[in-house]
Amino acid sequence: MDVDPIEEDGIIHYGSAQTEALSSRTLASWAVVVDDAHPFDLDTYISGYSGRSALDRLIYVISLCPALAPQALKRSLQLLIEPTQRDTEYYKAILSAYETTASRPGVRLPPLDDLVPDHTPFVAWAEETIERNNAERRKLEVELKTYTGNMIKESIRMAHRDLAAFSRASGDFDNALRHHTKSREFCTTTQNMLDMCLSVLELLLEQRTFSHIPTYVFKAESALDGVISSGHSSSNLLSVPGSKKVDPHQTVEAKLALCTALSHLSNGNYSKATQDFLQPMSAAALAPWAGSIVSMGDISVYATLCALATLGRSELKTRVVEGEGLAGEGEGMKELLDFWMASNFRAVLRLLERSYARYLLDPLLGPHIASLVALIRSRAIVLYFQPFATIRLERMSAAFGWTVEDTEREVVMLIQRGDIHGRVDSQNKILRARSTNLRAQLYAHALKSGAEMQRATNKLLLRLRLQQADLVVRKAQPPSASAGQTTGTGTSESAEQ
Repeated sequence: MDVDPIEEDGIIHYGSAQTEALSSRTLASWAVVVDDAHPFDLDTYISGYSGRSALDRLIYVISLCPALAPQALKRSLQLLIEPTQRDTEYYKAILSAYETTASRPGVRLPPLDDLVPDHTPFVAWAEETIERNNAERRKLEVELKTYTGNMIKESIRMAHRDLAAFSRASGDFDNALRHHTKSREFCTTTQNMLDMCLSVLELLLEQRTFSHIPTYVFKAESALDGVISSGHSSSNLLSVPGSKKVDPHQTVEAKLALCTALSHLSNGNYSKATQDFLQPMSAAALAPWAGSIVSMGDISVYATLCALATLGRSELKTRVVEGEGLAGEGEGMKELLDFWMASNFRAVLRLLERSYARYLLDPLLGPHIASLVALIRSRAIVLYFQPFATIRLERMSAAFGWTVEDTEREVVMLIQRGDIHGRVDSQNKILRARSTNLRAQLYAHALKSGAEMQRATNKLLLRLRLQQADLVVRKAQPPSASAGQTTGTGTSESAEQ
């Protein structure tokens, strides 16, 4: 059903049990409210990420959630001055995001000077980091120039790889991609090509440039086939610090499946995204991407929601509930699946509504949560009605926690789309399935098959009579054919005489 959100002072509040998710365009124009009905623990959320991913998500929270903007600002500034952080542009991005949010109509936030009274430590950090980056860049460029002069392909490849890693860490994504692609010319083995493709894919995921991911996934799969056929694998893929050893080929396959799944998710192709999200994945197989790109909990949430939106009940039970994938392992996902399999759709929608703020504040899931929730809601209604020939709308509204009018609108929409084969008695508020006379269908099918067989038999008899009467029209030869080749039976006989 279509339920408009309540607008107060330019901020959207979600309070009804049948909250309608917003499109990505609306999401970018309004704020997300976090309250008791829609809780969100920022510290717990951000603890699953590290490096640039944590800062990117904090900036996203600052831009969309005024209630958490001051807390996210302080947390992002703490992460900014960590020794591993080398991108000084983040400082400007954090302050700009907070000032933009504070300047929105109806949003009242503490002044920036009250939250950050002294900018001296951050300015000093930025100057020191810039100086350190310049020195590191000059050193790497000198190494590349030296190796290029010596014409050592492996050294040149490693120099481009190091420059790409440095450019990525300092926020220069264009140069990072340029050095990665340049290193391809100096790859001497299929393993080198595979490492280059994985580095580019990691860079594209961090930038959220999903349009180029299928190209590099295809190249990586081709390189992986070459690695498997040659029996060669890189040692750095075999051991993961703090994790058990995993098969390097399974590691690559898990990363490629994640890349493909996120690409399909970004394009709104949830059915294909489900198939890739349900591939075998683990923290050990995805290291070091787990946390630096997405968290394992994120993958579980994406897989579970996409599966609920696209899979049937039997397939969901086989591949998700009884499967070994990540679906169903995230926060609240097991309860969601249990309620779904028990046909407790009211509890399912209640859990989705409670976690809605959390989903909206996810930069990868937020633009698609509206479509996913709508698909899940529609599938729940279809599954609920399947066993019935006739059901009162009051009973359906009680099962979903909606009003009768909202339930009727939703059912009518599904009937018009062809998802439910039935009709609504608006006067008595009854939904009736379209009755099917199986005996009449059987007779109609038999008559249709008999008529088709009769037509085919008549055509065969006509062809036999024509051949017996020698009334066969052969295909005419093209004008360029030789004069000895003829098109008719009579002409060929006269030529022989």
